[in-house]
Amino acid sequence: MKNDKLKILVIRFSSIGDIVLTSPVVRCLKTQLEGIELHYLTKKAFEPVLAANPYIDKLHIFDKSLSDCINELKPENFDYVIDLHHNLRTLVIKTKLGIRSSSFDKLNWQKWLLVNLKKNVLPPVHIVDRYLKTVEFLGVKNDNQGLDYFLQKEYELKDMLPASHQRYIAMVIGAQHGTKRLPEEKLTELCSKISFPVVLLGGPEDAERGERIANAAGSQVFNACGKFKLDQSAFLVKMSEKVISHDTGLMHIAAAFNKPVYSIWGNTVPEFGMYPYKTDESYIFQVNGLNCRPCSKIGHETCPKGHFNCMNKINLDDIITKING
Repeated sequence: MKNDKLKILVIRFSSIGDIVLTSPVVRCLKTQLEGIELHYLTKKAFEPVLAANPYIDKLHIFDKSLSDCINELKPENFDYVIDLHHNLRTLVIKTKLGIRSSSFDKLNWQKWLLVNLKKNVLPPVHIVDRYLKTVEFLGVKNDNQGLDYFLQKEYELKDMLPASHQRYIAMVIGAQHGTKRLPEEKLTELCSKISFPVVLLGGPEDAERGERIANAAGSQVFNACGKFKLDQSAFLVKMSEKVISHDTGLMHIAAAFNKPVYSIWGNTVPEFGMYPYKTDESYIFQVNGLNCRPCSKIGHETCPKGHFNCMNKINLDDIITKING
């Protein structure tokens, strides 16, 4: 499809994983539509996820009021808005810009049925392919090249990790919600039984927990939680041998680097369509048959039932056998 000066705005405000999962849309738009000028709107906190993406011509940051954001966007005179967030704010933006738009179907009622009635009518389609449906009207198709994550710079592993951990397995211990995270004692047991150096990854909020795990599990575990910025943590994912992760942003960054991903699922389920996308090697660990799971499409801080069986009953031996094999 030939376009001389087509100008498109893609919107996804948050979060890390969701934004990484939009990367095929960005790439396919830029590479398949001749002459396109591609802009992207996101929140300030997630600017590092997109800052180095070569397919984005201009990055807009939602950092102040909605009216300020709209005033910044109006002079751009976009031809289309591709709304991959689809909430009240994006509705206001699309209305005020007054141009043609295509919006992502969040399948909210289907998710509600699965969470509340345990009736699964969700299509067996990954969220990436659902994102891509929003640009089908432009003739854009999935190029099947997977996810992208572009580092802002290349780092030196020797400057970040001790000599004992220049080859390692990355274990992402964080997640936004408590019911997505293995309990600390299970993480400690898992680390202690892995026969390879382990680097713990997470944000500043995971630093103390990571230190306790590292101290209890032994010298083969290095706690990197809170020590590095997101882009540096992404580099550590890239350089790892394998990645163990909860259902969280670094899991999708691992998929973007085509790492072997060992994902551990608690209250959320892969059926929501956000499992690791197009990796050569991916393993999912979950407790099947629980009548309370999923209890949320996002997560809770603590188990609503009090037993936390979705994580407490995870079979660590299965994970250890796969990792050490």
